Amino acid sequence: MPRRDLHAAFVEAYGREDVSLDNFKGLCKRKGWLTGRTGRYEKGDVPANKGKRMPYHPNSARTRFKKGQLPHNTKYAGHERVRKDGYVEISVNERNPHTGADRRYVHKHRWLWEQKNGPVPEDMVLKCLDGDKTNTDPSNWKLIPRGMLPRLNGVHGRGYDDAPADLKPTIMAVSELEHRAREGNAAKK
Repeated sequence: MPRRDLHAAFVEAYGREDVSLDNFKGLCKRKGWLTGRTGRYEKGDVPANKGKRMPYHPNSARTRFKKGQLPHNTKYAGHERVRKDGYVEISVNERNPHTGADRRYVHKHRWLWEQKNGPVPEDMVLKCLDGDKTNTDPSNWKLIPRGMLPRLNGVHGRGYDDAPADLKPTIMAVSELEHRAREGNAAKK
């Protein structure tokens, strides 16, 4: 309830004509009494300018969208962008589970790999073989267990991404061997 109406109800209920609106506002602030307003639009509120027409002016009419017109920067399905970390994303016609939008961006290398080989299994990841994340050809990406990533590039890993191209297959093979040996030892225990 607005403070003005609350003040009028207070004066009427208690017969206190000596309490001004400002005195009443100060009392409410001191006691921490809130009006119930949040400052946000509530569902069902009617806009103040509902039904009013905007006066015509040529400067504003020049910049208005016409029916069916799309902005110059509209991105359609198939649009690609490069993320800050170097991965290429592509816009696909799938419902975005987070926002409900009709399109969403997915990693292009993963999307192309899944088109060719099926979905990526649980606890598996795709590792770039040549170190170029913008090379999204499915033959450049290998399916490896997630537990192998620290062996390739972790703190005590072998620096796979920074290694010369001729050493990368060897580093990958050694890491796979170590990972399988570790899994075998864990299964025995």
